[in-house]
Amino acid sequence: MEEIVNYFANMDWEFMKSRYDITDSSRHFSVSEYHDILCPPSEKPDFLQKYLELPVLKRLDGISLLCGTDWTKLYNNRVKYSRLDHSIGVALIVWHFTKDKAQTIAGLLHDISTPVFSHVGDFRNGDALTQESTEAQTSQIIKHDKQLQKLLHEDELSTELVDDYHKYPIADNEIPCLSADRLEYMFPSGASLDGSWTFDEIKKCYENICILQNENGLPELGFSDVKIAELYCEKFCCIGHILQLNENKLTLQLLGEIMNLGVKLNVLQEKDFMTLSEKQVIQKIENWISTNKFALNFENEHSKSDISDNLSTRFANYYLTFKNMKKIYHSEKKLPENQYYSVSLKVKQRFINPLVKIPECSFSPQKNLLPSKSFSKTVRLSEISKLSSKLIKDFKNFSDTTFGSVKLFF
Repeated sequence: MEEIVNYFANMDWEFMKSRYDITDSSRHFSVSEYHDILCPPSEKPDFLQKYLELPVLKRLDGISLLCGTDWTKLYNNRVKYSRLDHSIGVALIVWHFTKDKAQTIAGLLHDISTPVFSHVGDFRNGDALTQESTEAQTSQIIKHDKQLQKLLHEDELSTELVDDYHKYPIADNEIPCLSADRLEYMFPSGASLDGSWTFDEIKKCYENICILQNENGLPELGFSDVKIAELYCEKFCCIGHILQLNENKLTLQLLGEIMNLGVKLNVLQEKDFMTLSEKQVIQKIENWISTNKFALNFENEHSKSDISDNLSTRFANYYLTFKNMKKIYHSEKKLPENQYYSVSLKVKQRFINPLVKIPECSFSPQKNLLPSKSFSKTVRLSEISKLSSKLIKDFKNFSDTTFGSVKLFF
């Protein structure tokens, strides 16, 4: 019997990074042009701009969508895309499909409590599996920001209408459904991480999306063409695959530990994660290492044995490892702690099984007659596509090696 091979079995990090030519001009990505696809300029709501001037939102411009991976040599991200860019994108999608001001502002504000390095904050909190812990402060931030409250009052919107985008199914819903948030972040994520989206493909997919009714009677974004849905599902799952490889797990967990050590050493303050940009946080770390470099003897063999006991040495070592690492090792056993930093984690799986609208015919009971009428029905893609069904199954069943490890910087 022929062995059934997992679709993702041979798709390691080096393969994923090299799939698409970085010099291919069709994979050029412009944030403004991309946002114009999500909502044409003639359609963009005038009320958004005043919110974008708020300090509480402008702060997100200094936070990357891709969770600190812009700051390590392990990655070669092709696009700079901020949490503010993402928030604007979500708002534009919601407005495009609903023309509802409250839902649009809720989409714009949904990441307002995101700390620097984004989901690294969840890894710091031990929440790698759901990656939702940093959302807890969203409502309080909105409620207590006076400038934001003034604008909401001008637009006759209450805090309760905009402080939880989860209540609006078009803005957000549960995996494997498709929402504005999920739809938005996978276009720039793919464009950045591996160059997997061309603008033509983005337009093709986005223009095919419509609002459908799901099995729970709720509105949900879906597709009107099976082939386009298959294309989007395949690219989404491949990008999601990158995010469940040990490379990504290790990067986010290591950066989270660096942040925690920085707080313990008083190099960083908790408030820094909500007030500074990522660049400013990185600069504080590098300034501290530069100031203390004579006390941090990485070349001394003794330091290799006591790195776990010396917080200062470990902090600097972990940061320099994070910054300079170019590869990690995959193994079933943990590698020696005095030489390697290792992780073994289960993380949130990001995939979709979108709704698709398909034509269905009702035939006349008399033989040899053409259909008396036609109508459409809505199904999950996996119900009508063997290709996507296997893809989703393989994605969910994929497991990287038990440990991912990187050699420590000495």
